[in-house]
Amino acid sequence: MKPQTLPLQGIRVLEFVHMVMGPTCGLLLADLGAEVIKVEPVPEGDNTRRLAGAGAGFWTAFNRNKKSIAVDLKSAEGRAIIAKLIASADVISENFRPGAMDRLGFGYDAAKAIRPDIIYVSHKGFLAGPYEHRTALDEVVQMMCGLAYMTGLPGRPLRAGASVVDILGGLFGAIGVLAALLQRKETGQGQVVRSALFEAGAFLMAQHMQQLAVTGVAPPPMSQRNPAWGIYDIFETAAGDQLFIAVVTDTQWKDFCRVFDLAELGNDTALTTNALRVAARAQLIPTVGHALRRISRERLVELCELCGIPYAPINRPQDLFDDPHLNSPGGMAAVTLASGAVSKVPALPLEMDGARLGVRLDVPQLGEHSRVLLEELGYAPETIEALIASGRIIAA
Repeated sequence: MKPQTLPLQGIRVLEFVHMVMGPTCGLLLADLGAEVIKVEPVPEGDNTRRLAGAGAGFWTAFNRNKKSIAVDLKSAEGRAIIAKLIASADVISENFRPGAMDRLGFGYDAAKAIRPDIIYVSHKGFLAGPYEHRTALDEVVQMMCGLAYMTGLPGRPLRAGASVVDILGGLFGAIGVLAALLQRKETGQGQVVRSALFEAGAFLMAQHMQQLAVTGVAPPPMSQRNPAWGIYDIFETAAGDQLFIAVVTDTQWKDFCRVFDLAELGNDTALTTNALRVAARAQLIPTVGHALRRISRERLVELCELCGIPYAPINRPQDLFDDPHLNSPGGMAAVTLASGAVSKVPALPLEMDGARLGVRLDVPQLGEHSRVLLEELGYAPETIEALIASGRIIAA
């Protein structure tokens, strides 16, 4: 997609965010064409830049297509810079603890006084209610909402293997911003948008809540394997590796039995419907597993492709770097690591007008855009140099 056709071109977003939830919101808006300016504190910038372990990939995963300005937010000069940026902005995004932005002097009321139609998106742990004062993290919410229970073994809750609640909360925040931008066109008014981790996690659990409401039976953890389909499992191949195979319609069942030479199962009237196959899983899965264990992985893939049966290899995250589909044009975004090496990260999972949304700006260095942004705000070169010398701003 050409830069001039990006849907959010001309929208300016100021980010006061860290970690995953807030940056995810900004990433979506940035990839869609908004000018997203990441406001970072001096002297070290966003702490996310320095996370280790499981957080080491946060910075490069969620901060492409953004600009960085590094400002001393506690100084009069720094606050004046931010006030000028707010006057030029359409959206402010923040995900700090309740009250933190007010203490800095950039809460919604202060921002609205500068820019009356500002859209102010706050990413929090909880929406209004008894818990709204609490501090939340992705894993805290996964435990609270039942996701860890559904992911783990009985009696052993386990967080999902990605920051799914943080990311979902950020996406809902971005959806709220898009809706508010549309509404502002009609009313001329800005507003506060709030997105929260706990409510995002509960949204994920709605299907399991309704499973209880519909059936009267509480859902067990997914590790208990109580799927809605007769064939919906991981099977071993002849070489001992694994393949997930799903047969989710009665038509697929007929094709599956025909192509995999399972005529005896295909002719069994006790297996003709999915409901019957679910009831017979205790006998069906071992029988199918024994048959598939005689076939190579490559042949199993060929047969699944032949009859349109859903299947998947059991990949690790690192395997995605070499995935041929993800490496199709536009599927990966190139980003530069702190070491200077170039890596790949999956692009936004959207096509618009037949094209993927790519990288316009690499992951920014701390204060990489401070100088040019101050110039745009009307600061004279000598004033900018004095601010840099005083440590009020950092310019890469």
